[in-house]
Amino acid sequence: MKKDKQTVAIAGVTGAVGQELLAILAKRDYPVGKLLPLASERSAGKTVSFRGEDIPVQVLSQDSFGGVDVAFFSAGSSRSKEFAPSAVEAGALVVDNSSAFRMEPDVPLVVPEVNPEDAKKHSGLIANPNCSTIQMVVAVAPIHRAFGVKRIICATYQAVSGTGKAAMEELDRQVRDIMSGRQPSVEVYPHQIAFNALPHVDFFVEDGYTNEEHKMSRETHKILHDDSIKISTTCVRIPVVRAHSEAVWLELEKPARMDEVRSVLEKSPGVIVVDDPGENKYPMAIHATGRDEVFVGRLRKDTALDNGIAMWVVADQLLKGAALNAVQIAETVLY
Repeated sequence: MKKDKQTVAIAGVTGAVGQELLAILAKRDYPVGKLLPLASERSAGKTVSFRGEDIPVQVLSQDSFGGVDVAFFSAGSSRSKEFAPSAVEAGALVVDNSSAFRMEPDVPLVVPEVNPEDAKKHSGLIANPNCSTIQMVVAVAPIHRAFGVKRIICATYQAVSGTGKAAMEELDRQVRDIMSGRQPSVEVYPHQIAFNALPHVDFFVEDGYTNEEHKMSRETHKILHDDSIKISTTCVRIPVVRAHSEAVWLELEKPARMDEVRSVLEKSPGVIVVDDPGENKYPMAIHATGRDEVFVGRLRKDTALDNGIAMWVVADQLLKGAALNAVQIAETVLY
């Protein structure tokens, strides 16, 4: 399927991830011969800028994919379910950023630094994992390979941009209102997000967990090909614009010195270790924003678990957690 120049479609091109896809394709010099920007009827007549050219946005339809080599979908689960099969049928490789197909047995769920071999087993469609899952498994997978992981406990601290443009605007508006002495309005989230933390990402299910928390568990099992790992997560939305942070605790199958763990992480693709607490150096959202890597720090022995370690993991969820990972998947398959 490799071509010198490819026809690339982006479904959901006017959204936050769609815009990041445009930037990443240009930055990585991806061989785009023709770009096909696709979006809903609301975006008809708009243009997107790519490599200095303004390209009209077309309305996403079942007939959009003739001659398309790669189709990146970032238009939500319902539209992926409706239109992605048509793209596959037309002969395109589909990389889908929604949750529509992630747990389908015959659809690979891929993080190229972790399970690139799975990408080669596709039947025209590959799923991009949840953003919180991606950054966690980039950090956990090399430790699992080296020492074995029996248990993962994770608390996420997720930026509002993970919800979309309206959430970013609401945070900005609420901060301005509060600082001006006005009562902030609440529309996107069930409660005020400014100066607050909401232990509520996605919808709640019967067992008291949220769907986001279950996604992280199920997807990690699938990506690592190991359902034996016990996983529990708590996902929290915080008033940060961009880049997710995670506190991660691991129970290992065999003992590991912290210098050994640090060495494994420092040699792992896509990981940058920032871990010098004495100099106040540790990963932070403001430093991960706009960066491709997953940052790991606060490495230490866990005091509550046998063979336990704790770490702090930060990444830009619009880049490595979404758009960048999608482009890397396409590169893994086609090159």
